[in-house]
Amino acid sequence: MSRILAVDFGLQRSGLAVTDPLQIIVTALDTVDTSQLIAYITNYCQRENVEKIVFGKPVHRDGQETYLMPYILQTELELKKKIPEILTAFQDESGTSAEARRIIFNSGIGKEKRKDKARIDRVSAVLILQKYLGHI
Repeated sequence: MSRILAVDFGLQRSGLAVTDPLQIIVTALDTVDTSQLIAYITNYCQRENVEKIVFGKPVHRDGQETYLMPYILQTELELKKKIPEILTAFQDESGTSAEARRIIFNSGIGKEKRKDKARIDRVSAVLILQKYLGHI
């Protein structure tokens, strides 16, 4: 089987998570400067067998998409140009950042590490991918 990669997209940096080849276990992969995101994912997909990329879909409480969606759609389009065979999907990411902060806080790590926004982005990507796997 193939892996599924998740992206918690941000204008400055993006968190990434990935499944194992059997699509059972989700692991935080990395946090990448968003300007390097397409190159990073393209390189990763050349090394690993990735069948799908799941983007977190940021929406307001009323269900309207946030200002980030056009950037995410542009990233999806550019990735499909570089990796035409890749499938893409979107998963509502509502509440993932708050839940990621809670998980990190409850993990018992030190205060300075809890403030690490890159860590929050990675955990958010894990949560997005876990939500997605629960829906398929």
